[in-house]
Amino acid sequence: MEKVLVIDDEPSIVTLLQFNLEKAGFAVITAGDGNTGLQKAMEEDPSLIILDLMLPGMDGMDVCKTIRQEKLKTPILMLTAKDDEFDKVLGLELGADDYLTKPFSPREVIARVKAILRRSQMNDSPDLSKQEATMIRIGDLVIFPDQYAAELAGEKLDLTPKEFELLLYLANHQGKVLNRHQLLDAVWNYEFVGDSRIVDVHISHLREKIEKDTKQPLYIKTVRGFGYKLGQP
Repeated sequence: MEKVLVIDDEPSIVTLLQFNLEKAGFAVITAGDGNTGLQKAMEEDPSLIILDLMLPGMDGMDVCKTIRQEKLKTPILMLTAKDDEFDKVLGLELGADDYLTKPFSPREVIARVKAILRRSQMNDSPDLSKQEATMIRIGDLVIFPDQYAAELAGEKLDLTPKEFELLLYLANHQGKVLNRHQLLDAVWNYEFVGDSRIVDVHISHLREKIEKDTKQPLYIKTVRGFGYKLGQP
């Protein structure tokens, strides 16, 4: 049984999430403040963390940042009562895997949790070298679509689910210039309509992981005034 850690200081939200997650077959542990939540994230080894942004003590941003600084790869679904574009971008920059704005439906939360866990499990699948039939090779960059994983010069890349989806979409349209709105629609669907900065944040993160020199990228190139394209180095 997969374990979900819910970190939220609103009892009604915690009760709602716990009931629906347990009904969906998950084990649930909870924390009502950031410090306790961080401690449980370190000690309980949850499969996924649902993290509220506004928390007493250590806020959600600091919890997320600390978890990533500790090299924990646990997927994080961030919640907030704010419908603020800055919070969305910052949360993702700090390492959250997905984002939901309150109020939300329990069905949507369960769907997001299952999708994030499915991607995370595929990314951890072994024997990637055996998946030759479905891999995409671009220079030293190798992408395994069925495994949600990628390698650069034989080294596995540590990509978040959204970073991988963006990389895969670029690879499937290799050599084509794609504008921010195309990428936003393809990778994020309805989640961040109109907030094209999300694309720039993830492009920047991808470059940090696959480019030797992010100022002179070999793989992901900017076509000024149009967008981005992925091509041979």
